Amino acid sequence: MTEAGAGRQGMPVLRRAARAEWGPLLRTVRSALTVAKLRAIPVTLAAVGLTLVFQFVQNQAWGYQAVQDIGSVQAWEHLWVALLRTPLSLFVPALDLPVWGALAQILIVFGIAEICVGWRQTLLVAYLATLAGTMYARIGIWIGPQSPLGLADSDKYVIDTGPSAAVVGLAVYICWRYRAWFTCALVALSMLLEVVFIKNNLAGKEHVAAILAVLALSGLWEVWRPAKPRDAHVSGWGRPR
Repeated sequence: MTEAGAGRQGMPVLRRAARAEWGPLLRTVRSALTVAKLRAIPVTLAAVGLTLVFQFVQNQAWGYQAVQDIGSVQAWEHLWVALLRTPLSLFVPALDLPVWGALAQILIVFGIAEICVGWRQTLLVAYLATLAGTMYARIGIWIGPQSPLGLADSDKYVIDTGPSAAVVGLAVYICWRYRAWFTCALVALSMLLEVVFIKNNLAGKEHVAAILAVLALSGLWEVWRPAKPRDAHVSGWGRPR
């Protein structure tokens, strides 16, 4: 058999695998956007708008400190202060990263999540993932840099904002709920490799903490509501119930 023939035979297998992995998810998203268009993701659009407002304000001389006071988290501060600021911190773009990256992450991942599981679960999982990162920062500093799980003492002064932990957590959660196991494993593995080989810092380790928290939540969901065939139980835009 020629290489071209083997390649043609392999394509249907890849297509079937892709449909099995992403088909239900893509059908749900496409159906919602076809019927309701942007009205399907009102909370996501509000989150994008809030992020834009924070980006504009924090780049003004008069607004930087105000944004820090309501949405900036640092591990050296009192825990109650961090907990109060954590919900808004995920909408405050990191100063050292381009804002378009945060906006794209929110629009795509939050939008898919809002369509697939609803806005309440989207915000709940996003907050859980962000809170896991906030709490890990304190635990990691307490462990210390002598452990691979720890952080340097200087990390307690790092300004910890941005949607990345929430985005990673939501991606894992949606993949779990829609049984996209390969993608779920790929996201988790890529974050782990990021810490090992690329970004062995607070942000990278917070991503891993967010994934672990969401996997724990997903496991509890499976125990509480045993899974059914994913195409046999849908509601709304086709969300798994």
